[in-house]
Amino acid sequence: MVKFLDLHQINLRYKEVIREDTNQLLNSGWYLKGKATEEFEHNYAQYIGHRYAIGCASGLDALRLILRGYITLGILREGDEVIVPANTFIASILAITDNNLSPVFCDVDSQNLLPDAAQIESLITARTRAIMIVHLYGRCAYSDAIGDLCKRHQILLIEDNAQAHGCITQTSSYSLPIFNQAPVIDGKRSYNLPRINHENNFQQIKSGIVLKKTGSIGHAAGHSFYPGKNLGALGDAGCVTTNDKKLAEVIRSIANYGMGQKYYCKYLGINSRIDEWQALILNAKLPHLDEDNNRRIAIAQLYYDSINNIHVRLPRHMKENVYHVFPIFCSKRDSLQLHLNKCGIETLIHYPIPPHLQACYSEFNHLSMPVTEELARTELSIPISPVMSDKEVQQVIKAINSFSL
Repeated sequence: MVKFLDLHQINLRYKEVIREDTNQLLNSGWYLKGKATEEFEHNYAQYIGHRYAIGCASGLDALRLILRGYITLGILREGDEVIVPANTFIASILAITDNNLSPVFCDVDSQNLLPDAAQIESLITARTRAIMIVHLYGRCAYSDAIGDLCKRHQILLIEDNAQAHGCITQTSSYSLPIFNQAPVIDGKRSYNLPRINHENNFQQIKSGIVLKKTGSIGHAAGHSFYPGKNLGALGDAGCVTTNDKKLAEVIRSIANYGMGQKYYCKYLGINSRIDEWQALILNAKLPHLDEDNNRRIAIAQLYYDSINNIHVRLPRHMKENVYHVFPIFCSKRDSLQLHLNKCGIETLIHYPIPPHLQACYSEFNHLSMPVTEELARTELSIPISPVMSDKEVQQVIKAINSFSL
């Protein structure tokens, strides 16, 4: 059986370093808000290319905290509209409604599976205060045209980077509206940060082109480290990245019961913290993320080169993609899934019911998002992971090519 995602094999590669670090953690007696968390926040901020990283409990919490932070700062108000793709995991929408903001669903392009700037602009009203782009499946959702929209309309750009750690994009002219005073980097550390020494990626400029990682493009970004992600913990974990010092300070406080000084609560807060064990696991994996992503890219190229079945559609090839998920589309999706299962290939569906059609969002059930709804009816995710062998990749290709109606 070719597993959809062999988490056992993925994590087995880090067995010894995790065991050693866990022993050190146990001996330290410090399990929250300690050295491992600070080290990971520093390393991940450097890797992504934002000045600040704030660890939290999940990717959903990361997005919730960003929006809550902007409300606390008076930049957003309850009832403001946030434009968001209809084709996304429900967490993107939950973060908006949890903060009493109004999601405005945007349908997507059938080929690249993402909204374009024209679709987004058609939805902008006097109440629009933010655009949330979602780098779904590992595909970069940003374009210069979207950045220009944010500048022209003076609205926030928020990234849901739950599925695209390490994805790099380029822009010819990069700037966004400034909502707070630009932060400065605090270089003071109480101890050395030995694991990773990435170059600062804030704006790598080559021949006039700015290269940026997803998660460092917008005003703030939410990241998930759910175990199945390209950078996955061994439980739930998440992170916010931003260049905005005020926002970072407010989010860090809100995520810790609203406290600044211990037991003195400035804000109505929540408890959303990454624990030391998850942080040390992520620290162990982060130096290998680019290598793992390159393996995913190589597998995807084999799929694009070799899958050839008139009943199966592949999405448009994008170079700005780290292939968290490789989706294919078939009008007889369930039959294809059954066929692949019989051939020993595990698959998943991302996602069978769009957020606007979920029972919990009955107020949106009347909306028509034809492309998103067609994707939900026809999408099937095939195996792709850094531990897949070439033999397993060929098994997947052979099985798909042998499918017939």
